[in-house]
Amino acid sequence: MRHRSVIRRAVLAAAAAALIAGCNPVAGGGAGAGDPSPVAPSTSAAPSTSEPATDDKPSEAPSSEAPSPSADPTSESPKPQSKVLMDDGDESAQVRELQARLRQIGYFDRAPTGFYGSITGSAVKAFQKKRGLPETAAVDEITWQRLLGMTRKPTQDELRPSTSNKLDKPDPRCMTGRVMCISKETRTLAWMIDGKVLSSMDVRFGSENTPTREGTFKVNSKSRDHVSTIYHTPMPYAMFFSGGQAVHYSADFAARGYNGASHGCVNVRDKGKVAALFDQVKVGDKVVVHW
Repeated sequence: MRHRSVIRRAVLAAAAAALIAGCNPVAGGGAGAGDPSPVAPSTSAAPSTSEPATDDKPSEAPSSEAPSPSADPTSESPKPQSKVLMDDGDESAQVRELQARLRQIGYFDRAPTGFYGSITGSAVKAFQKKRGLPETAAVDEITWQRLLGMTRKPTQDELRPSTSNKLDKPDPRCMTGRVMCISKETRTLAWMIDGKVLSSMDVRFGSENTPTREGTFKVNSKSRDHVSTIYHTPMPYAMFFSGGQAVHYSADFAARGYNGASHGCVNVRDKGKVAALFDQVKVGDKVVVHW
């Protein structure tokens, strides 16, 4: 028993010595020598409010997506097409006005016919080129407005001049009666009654291989909508005076001018004038073809 008392006193003495030395648990640390329930250190850390400095942070890759067409400053929306008002093959009062206006500013060197052929197309194309417009040889709204702004309304004489070729002195055979007086010298036809000129128009003749006969003839027949049985070409307002040769309207003459020739007929390029002449001329009226 005495031995156990000695041991107990020794233990108590050691405990008292530890309290005097101040051996308490360290805050946030491990347990002291006498702590039967040690506190484990915390494994959670407060979130950092600053981004750690690091060299291996992936940089933002550039977008490979192509820009949309609407965002492309170089893209242009298609321009609307201007409406075509007159083109090759047309025949109208507006075409006649077009030719008269082009003639005012030096692009058309003949009397207006009202027929839109290659000569008119070339004049329109030259006008467009001079003004930086699309060279289409057709009259669209833009071309027409530009022309209107540069010209004035044509007079009746400008629209329907007696002829673009000057009449020469009538042949003596033309001075009496009802006569179609046709001059190869000035390439004109004058409709005359008793020496007075009632109307006149430009004409074209046959080639060297198919010449127009000269002399004094009479109108032997008329055919308003005639078509050649030999060449199968239209011969509107035909007034026959020598076999198959006739005075008639020619769309080719209206389109090409003197660049072509007939097969012997007397071609007229003004459809309105030859139509009026057709209504006045009678079978039996005189025809004089002369130099």
